Amino acid sequence: MKILFAIQGTGNGHLSRARDVYPELAKYGEVDVLISGIQADVDVPFPVKYKLYGMSFIFGKNGSVDIWKTLKKSNLPRLIRDIKQLPVEEYDLVVNDFDAVSAWACKLKNKPCIGLSHQSAVLSPNAPVPAFKDWKGELVLKHYAPVTDYFGFHFRSYSSKIYTPVIRKEIRELKPTNAGHYTVYLPAYDDKALVEHLSVFENVKWEVFSKHNKEAFNFKNVYVQPIENKAFIKSMAASAGVLCGAGFEGPAEAMYLGKKVMVIPMQQQYEQHCNAAALETLGVPVIKCLNRKYYDRIQWWLMAGEAVSVDYPDQTAAIVEQLVRTHASQYNENIQGALPAIG
Repeated sequence: MKILFAIQGTGNGHLSRARDVYPELAKYGEVDVLISGIQADVDVPFPVKYKLYGMSFIFGKNGSVDIWKTLKKSNLPRLIRDIKQLPVEEYDLVVNDFDAVSAWACKLKNKPCIGLSHQSAVLSPNAPVPAFKDWKGELVLKHYAPVTDYFGFHFRSYSSKIYTPVIRKEIRELKPTNAGHYTVYLPAYDDKALVEHLSVFENVKWEVFSKHNKEAFNFKNVYVQPIENKAFIKSMAASAGVLCGAGFEGPAEAMYLGKKVMVIPMQQQYEQHCNAAALETLGVPVIKCLNRKYYDRIQWWLMAGEAVSVDYPDQTAAIVEQLVRTHASQYNENIQGALPAIG
């Protein structure tokens, strides 16, 4: 069986999850990988057949998406060309982790496209949403990468089609410690803003991972280094807590490791506000932005905040098996009988 595994390359969570999903898909056939987007910092340990420009949101420097840079770097003619030229009809199964190119190519050619993503779970009517209504953000989330069916991931299993997070193997194998520092990943803030606000808390060592600087430096108690997967994991595993955006994989991995977490959802990013709403129901503290208004809340978290207990079993193999067995018969009636016995 030929499988196309299409992955969104904006941010690091999709590619981190793909490290564990890919080998499970490979049990069922020949897998070609497509990555679209220009904002990721995580390498993948498998071959990539299609590396496409796609559609990427560009992180700003003060807590939000940079709309102007996003529009400036968008290449609509190129996107349309990639959608039209992607040969999705050559594949028996298209598995999509929030990639716009393959999703729209399938829609254009009336080809089933199966979502395997966090975004699919966020769109579920059972998943938490913020108190305010963001119809523009919801519209983008619904139509960015349309799928014909989905298997979703969220902080809790809000329905039978929503599973707890994929915690990659390298995280599961860690033995967390507490060296006393706090790990920070807030890519929507530049280093100047992070240093200005974090250095106020003088008795805390902050290990900041930056998307805005290629050279490591420190100012007082704030240590800044470029984002790098192994260094970040090492810092997080040995931290007292994690201050991060309201993405999905980052908070999920930190909670799995038993770390106390505080999140700051990116402004103008509806998905992160949905994540923040879900995290609040678990007991994770959320602040709207990084400024003086929230210093007392940060200080409370540093002094009295506690880790949230979660149970995230390794379900990746079972989920992929269910996806393949559910949808393979749509392409070839002989495929089901030819599938290997897994589990």
